[in-house]
Amino acid sequence: MRARSTAEFVSKLGGGHQELEETSYWLELLAESEIIKPELLSGLMQEADELSAIFTTCSKNAKQKENER
Repeated sequence: MRARSTAEFVSKLGGGHQELEETSYWLELLAESEIIKPELLSGLMQEADELSAIFTTCSKNAKQKENER
């Protein structure tokens, strides 16, 4: 992810996180409606949760480093 500043980097992470949350929402709907077997979606749902945690950590770390400057 390319950014010209920490603020822009955090903003891009936030945008990516929002898209990830929307993806998670649709995966949950697919699983609950059984349009796709829930067991087929479980890996994707787990990966989305893991990516969400990574994005959150990256954002917090970037903000913390910016505040230390």
